[in-house]
Amino acid sequence: MRAVLLAGLFLSGVAFADEGEELSGGETTVFDATKNAFNLPARNLREELRPSFFVGNSFFNQNWVVGPASVAGRDGLGPLFNARSCSACHFKDGRSRPSEPGQPMTTMLVRLSVPGKDEHGGPKPEKTYGGQIQGEAIPGVRAEADVYVDYKEIHGHYADGERYSLRNPRYSIRNAGYGRLARDVMMSPRVGPATVGMGLLEAVPEELLQSLADPDDRDRDGISGRVNEVWDKASGKMVVGRFGWKAEQPTILQQVATAFFEDMGLTSRLMPGNNSEPLEVSDKILDAVVAYTCTLGVPARRHWTNPVVRRGQELFTKTGCATCHVPRLKTGASERFPELSHQTIRPYTDLLLHDMGTGLADNRPVFKASGREWRTAPLWGIGLVQKVNGHTFFLHDGRARNLAEAILWHGGEAEAAREKFRGLSKTEREALIAFLESL
Repeated sequence: MRAVLLAGLFLSGVAFADEGEELSGGETTVFDATKNAFNLPARNLREELRPSFFVGNSFFNQNWVVGPASVAGRDGLGPLFNARSCSACHFKDGRSRPSEPGQPMTTMLVRLSVPGKDEHGGPKPEKTYGGQIQGEAIPGVRAEADVYVDYKEIHGHYADGERYSLRNPRYSIRNAGYGRLARDVMMSPRVGPATVGMGLLEAVPEELLQSLADPDDRDRDGISGRVNEVWDKASGKMVVGRFGWKAEQPTILQQVATAFFEDMGLTSRLMPGNNSEPLEVSDKILDAVVAYTCTLGVPARRHWTNPVVRRGQELFTKTGCATCHVPRLKTGASERFPELSHQTIRPYTDLLLHDMGTGLADNRPVFKASGREWRTAPLWGIGLVQKVNGHTFFLHDGRARNLAEAILWHGGEAEAAREKFRGLSKTEREALIAFLESL
């Protein structure tokens, strides 16, 4: 089925320039290539919803403070936390970056678990430090630990002889505030991804994702994408995972509530914690941030008719990148936000899990995702990260310093595509990168 769907997108191996290809988010697409490209409302958002969009934007960006405080509705931070606001790790709704060697981690985090599963089949938290290291704390409380990263350079070369270097990260936990971590602890560093288009991805029908999956590789193309199945707290059942680096979250609601709780120490109706104190994130605030996240516009492509970019798009297909980074999907019906309904979108993802090899493995299972599997990251907006966030660090831990390095780290199911990229001429490689920068 995957091959049939892809065949409709490309003709004779040449990228098919269909009408409206620049509309990455369908009718939600915004035409802005400035540093604000990721934090604008969907172009087709109804006027009556725009005030609530900006309310959500306010709570996404402003810092929470230690309670009790005179700032009504914004207190309750901690006692342990990673950030004081959503935007601390998603600045202007974009990507965060790893810390510099010798500096403690501040805008990314490290997930923790130990062998085994929790009551719903998810990761089993470390007995003392829980599900992630929290490096900040309110006054009078010890922070959990500092996380540092350094790198070892790995050298290689393209088929034409041009050399490159990749940096392999190594992480260390220092200043542990509550004793040693479990000897068998599994750690996975994560940067904060861009948040554009999440509402559209939530509106993609499950049936479409299932049709793209090929867990047993029955078509023998070497690609065996799998759907992750995760626990949905709101419905109380296992459902398809869509969000997070391993597709471990089922909905934007759960993604937002989990971030409030784990990253900022803030309780909500979905994540009430273990105490009987009033919830720190009211339903109004939680729903406003969810609505804001759902209705962010997706920036349009730039230079999409440029001959070099078109050639790069053709090479993106020929090398096999488009097999997992599926160019085009169609959303279903969205009751709350009709603006998201029945949109042809171009996210360049299948939202499925793929084995990415030992080089990128974190060796930490998450529900059905193995320690070598990652969700195909959406590529829309990737060419604007430098403009919005001032850097070009990519992959789940920011180890890649540019798009070429990100490709060169691909292994496992993507090894064949990586080797085809390595075999391209310099001019062809530059064209493929130019295509990615147009997204």
